[in-house]
Amino acid sequence: MTNLPVIKVVGVSAAGKSTLTKALREAGYDARPISQEHSQVADLWRRFERAHVLIYLDADLETQRQRRPDVTWSAADLARERARLAHAHAHADLHINTAKMDSDTVCRVALAWLEHAHVRRAGAPLPPLSATGSALASGSTND
Repeated sequence: MTNLPVIKVVGVSAAGKSTLTKALREAGYDARPISQEHSQVADLWRRFERAHVLIYLDADLETQRQRRPDVTWSAADLARERARLAHAHAHADLHINTAKMDSDTVCRVALAWLEHAHVRRAGAPLPPLSATGSALASGSTND
């Protein structure tokens, strides 16, 4: 894993950040989910480690409700998350609207883009990251 480029994945809740990050790590990419949608720090995605690639995932309100029926979602909540993600959205290398895609399709799109961009990866899967947020409590991988 030495000197692999860092891929950060941001997006609205239930867009699939954890799921995509897990799949990218299994493919040998040093991917990290960034829960910026919960932060007041506009450029949180830039902090800590330099991102070589920033992937932005979006979803609509209906999709959020379908993927996480245990959470009460509102249009205002989604608008607030998108406002918090505006800086990341503006600087993202790849935007994927996951609303009408299953997780395998989202992964194929991201992998194709990374391959086309010649982003280096390890020859073997990278270890999984620790669970964060509500995924820890529920076991869900859609955030």
